[in-house]
Amino acid sequence: MPTSKARHPHVLQRLGAEIAGTFVITLAAISVDVGYFVGHEVDFVSRWLARAFAAAAVIYAFSEISGAHANPAVTIGFALRRVFPWGLAGGYIVAQFVGALLACGAAWIAFGPALAFGASRPSPGTPPLVAAACEMVLTAIVMVVILGMADNKPAVGKAAAVAVAFAIGACGFFGGTVSGASMNPARSVVPDLLAGQFGSIWIYIVGPLAGAVVAVLLQGALCGEPSERERSAALGSDRV
Repeated sequence: MPTSKARHPHVLQRLGAEIAGTFVITLAAISVDVGYFVGHEVDFVSRWLARAFAAAAVIYAFSEISGAHANPAVTIGFALRRVFPWGLAGGYIVAQFVGALLACGAAWIAFGPALAFGASRPSPGTPPLVAAACEMVLTAIVMVVILGMADNKPAVGKAAAVAVAFAIGACGFFGGTVSGASMNPARSVVPDLLAGQFGSIWIYIVGPLAGAVVAVLLQGALCGEPSERERSAALGSDRV
């Protein structure tokens, strides 16, 4: 009886998947935010469901190629957990920012100057430190779910897509009105730079990265040493 072969994508395929995945996630986030703030065609619930659906689609599509990180905080979290090589992590992060830049280009074609409304910003009146703390907590929640699913299944992907999407949607519901619930430096830094919102960029770098660190510490306390299942999930296949 024929059996399917294990996939061993090469580095360029992995990087291409990260570009594509981050492109989809960033474009979806920008588009729904523009619709929410400018055209008022997107309501609050749909705004976060759209991001959750985009994340689930990316995980389903690319988990077996690259692990479907599509987020520098996720890549750094896996590397800190010692289930992903730091050398490859650098390439992933560059690819993720390239994907975000391409998404901003597509959004500019679609929305023009309204692209600025797709940039991440704390809600009016929210102190920057509170927004950064919110990003840390939200990212930690999502990363704990990702690491937990990775430890239970051989791939962070088809089995984890629904759980991760639920976590992203829920974090948006209760954190979106505080910090914008980015949880992804690539999704936020590139649009913020293009929109000239330099003052809040640090929030969306420090917050998610601190959240990844917190999640790794929690995973270590709850599950101990990293497992081969986690390594397989982080890489998307058996080996680099």
